[in-house]
Formats: sequence, structure tokens, C-alpha cells
Amino acid sequence: MLTVGHRLMGSSLLQTGNIAQGKVHYDQAIALYDPIEHRQHATRFGHDNRVAALAFRALAHWLLGYPEVAKTDIRQALNYAREIGQAATLMVALSCTCLTHIPCGSYEAANTQIEEAVALADEKAASFWKALGIMNQGWLFVLNDKFADAIQTLTSGISAYRSTGATQWLPLYLSYLAKAHAELGQFDDAWRRIGEAMTEIEVTRERWQEAEVLRVAGEISLLSPETNAAKAQAHCEHALAVARQQQAKSWELRAAMSMARLWGDLGKRDEARDLLTPVYNWFTEGFDTRDLKEAKALLDTLAS
Repeated sequence: MLTVGHRLMGSSLLQTGNIAQGKVHYDQAIALYDPIEHRQHATRFGHDNRVAALAFRALAHWLLGYPEVAKTDIRQALNYAREIGQAATLMVALSCTCLTHIPCGSYEAANTQIEEAVALADEKAASFWKALGIMNQGWLFVLNDKFADAIQTLTSGISAYRSTGATQWLPLYLSYLAKAHAELGQFDDAWRRIGEAMTEIEVTRERWQEAEVLRVAGEISLLSPETNAAKAQAHCEHALAVARQQQAKSWELRAAMSMARLWGDLGKRDEARDLLTPVYNWFTEGFDTRDLKEAKALLDTLAS
């Protein structure tokens, strides 16, 4: 019971924005797990507890600024899930580790897992996991600039997901749906979806992705026909404040990059560099991940 309790505490704390303390509980859930005694409980609780704890600790590690450690958790979660051989546990591992794979920029690995998860969910008539897989596919479409495909896929996936009664993680997917609409010039839809994302956060108190939702709102402000730099800056400042309060270094890096790009375009290159440099220099690993490579390239541009 303690392993389950610690995992549930970890998830509750992480998703309400107390990421570091959530990780502590995931650590304890994993440390207390005894494969011989506890693996049999997967059928009772719906999935293996260690696999679930590893899948979500990976997200905690990425948010806290440790992408290489996060990737280790992903590998372990997938290996254990395949070793156990229970479909429900494998769907947890395949689907939930994508929440970390995708931000790390591991798009090919994420896409392979999504295809496997959706096929398995179809086979098992697992509507929740299928809907999550569809939303993850839509998220990838946005990041690969396939905005029309993203809108169709995310809209379908969110509708299917909501039909299960689920609300978890919706603010993230709604914000990327908003970004896809904005990229196609559909700004009424973009702001409506951002509004939905922010409402979900306030209603459910699921705040771990709040900084990213705010950052995306800032990007939409800059894409709008009546470009509003002041509004974009306000969203980025709010995103930075939330990320710092949550110790979410990876979200802080993204928000700092968005702000630095904005300031650079406004001719405030020194201020942009002074903002981004200490955030980038904080990191000690993950320099081959997409965000850190983009941050380094941006700093080089600002210094030239």
C-alpha cells in the first residue's frame, strides 16, 4: 500500500505544481517496490506501480531540468513493462513516457511509441489510452509544422478523451491546438482554445503545464495580425514567474527563450542575453536535446 500511496502522492503533487516534492514520493514508491511481492498487484490496481512511477518520474526529472536522467527513467519503464507483459501496464509506459519524449525532442521515438500504443488500445478497446495516443500524435503534428493535420487530430482526440470523463493533461493539448490555429491565421479559435486551457487549470488546479500554456499564449500574441509585444511580454513574464516558483527549469528555459527572441527583435539584445544566459548555464546535462540546442543557437545569435 505504501508504494501505491507514494506514487499517488507523487502524481498529485507534480500535477498541482509541486514538482520537486512529487519526485521525492516517486523515489520512495520505486525504492519500496519489491518485484517478487508487488508485481502480481498489477492486475488488482490496473497496472504495475513501479512502471507508472518511473513513467511519471521521468516527466518530473525533465521539468526539473534533468533530461538525461529522465531518459533513463523512460528506458526502465518501457523495459519493465515489456518484461511484465500486461497490456494495461504497457499502455501506461508507452503513452505516459511520451509526455517526456516529446518535450525532449525525441519525436521519432515518440511517434513509434504512439503507433504501438494506439494499436494496442484498439485491440483492447481501451478508449482512454487510444484518445491519449491521438492527442500525442496531434501534439507531434504541431511541432512538425503540420498544422492542419494537428487541428483535425487534436480536436478528434480531445473530444474522445473528454468522452471518457478525463480532464488530466488537457491544458497542454489545448494550448498546442491553439498554436496550430494561430499558425493558420485562425485567431478567434486560437484564443478560444487558450481560454479553455486556462479555465481547465483554474478549475482542476492542474498547474504543472501552466508556464507552457502562458508561453504559448505569448507566441500567439506575436502571431496575431495586430501584433501585441506588450501582451506577449506579459505572458512570458508570467510564464517565467510560474516556472521559477515551481522549480520547472525546462519550462523556464523555454519562457526565457521566447522572451529573449522578443527582446532581440525589439533591439534589446543585451537584456535578452542577460536573461537567457544564466538559465542556460544552470543546466549540466541534456545538451543534445532540442531546447538546449536552440537556446545555445539563440545565445550565439544574440552575441554576434
